[in-house]
Amino acid sequence: MSSKEQSTKKYNTLIAILSVAIPLVVALLFRVKLDIKLPVFLPPIYATINAITAVLLIVAVWNIKKGNRKLHELFIKIAIACSIAFLVMYVLYHMTSDSTEYGGEGTFKYVYYFILISHIILSILVIPFVLITYVRGITNNLEKHKKIAKFTFPLWLYVAISGVIVYLMISPYYQ
Repeated sequence: MSSKEQSTKKYNTLIAILSVAIPLVVALLFRVKLDIKLPVFLPPIYATINAITAVLLIVAVWNIKKGNRKLHELFIKIAIACSIAFLVMYVLYHMTSDSTEYGGEGTFKYVYYFILISHIILSILVIPFVLITYVRGITNNLEKHKKIAKFTFPLWLYVAISGVIVYLMISPYYQ
C-alpha cells in the first residue's frame, strides 16, 4: 500500500469516527444540565457566527472561481473554525439553559419546525461531507474535491443560513 493510500485510509477512519462521535457527544451533552449562569446570552452570538459562516462559504467559493486557491483555503478554514465555535457555544447554552418553545401558531409554526428539523438533520449529515471535502482539498485530490464540494457547499450553506432563521424565529420567545 502506498503512503498516499495509507494517508487516505487514516483520514477516512478519522472522518468516520468524527462523523459518528460528534452527533453522539452532542446528544449526550444535551442530557447534562449545569447549574451555572453564563455571563452572556449565547443564542445571538452563535446565530451571528452561523451568519458569518454563510458569508465565509460564499466568499470561499467566489475566490476559488476566481482561481485564488490560497484565499479559498483560508476562508474554508475560518468557516470550519466558526462551525466548531458555534457547536461549542450551542452545546454550552443547552447545558446551562432550558429549551425555549416556539410560541408561534398556524403556518409559521409548521414553517419553523420544518426549518428546525431540516437544519438538525442536515447539520449531522454535513459533518462527513465537510471533512471529506476538506481532506480532499488539503491532500490535493482536487478532482474528487470538486465533485463532493458541489454537494457540500449547498448543504453547509443551508445549515448555516437555516440556523440564523431558526434563531430569528425563536428569539421573540426567549425569556
